[in-house]
Amino acid sequence: MATTTVAQQQLRRMRGMTALYHRRFFADVWLTLFAWLGVLIAGDFGADRAFIALPFIALFGAVITAFDASYLIFARHYAAALERYLNDRLGERVLVAGELEDAYLFTLRSPKVVTIGRNFTWFGFITLFFTVLGSAGFVLGVHLGLQVIEGQPATWLFLGVLGALTALSLAVGLWWFLAGTGERRLTGILDEAFPLS
Repeated sequence: MATTTVAQQQLRRMRGMTALYHRRFFADVWLTLFAWLGVLIAGDFGADRAFIALPFIALFGAVITAFDASYLIFARHYAAALERYLNDRLGERVLVAGELEDAYLFTLRSPKVVTIGRNFTWFGFITLFFTVLGSAGFVLGVHLGLQVIEGQPATWLFLGVLGALTALSLAVGLWWFLAGTGERRLTGILDEAFPLS
């Protein structure tokens, strides 16, 4: 009985984390959007060197929202394992939120680009929508930034630093999400602690 109580407490905590990181994701989307638009407006009002920051803000938005998604994935994995454990103790399939999330939001235990996987959903579309929007902001920012510093020695520094950060972010993101490295680390522990039935 004590172990099921602890499992219930942990499940409540993980469900709280999924709610928190959904909220955090959208807060970070708005933060990025307002920062990007603020810099765009400042540049339009004469501080055109501010345009150099635009692609960095877009890249920051992509990385921070992917971080939010990584914590969401973490909490969902743990919650689903706890639900399996509690269902096993109850002797019936009562807790199905993890299964519903797999079908309705995005599937765990499968290759994905953050939350976009083979089981395409509205949640995946939202991720894709923000990714396309952020990519467009990134490209426009590079264009405007290059117009400001065109022909100056800082051009190569701007492109070099931005290119290196972008390549690193993409490489680590693909390794962590698409290659499944992050989820394998979770499932290795969780499958041992809570074997799949």
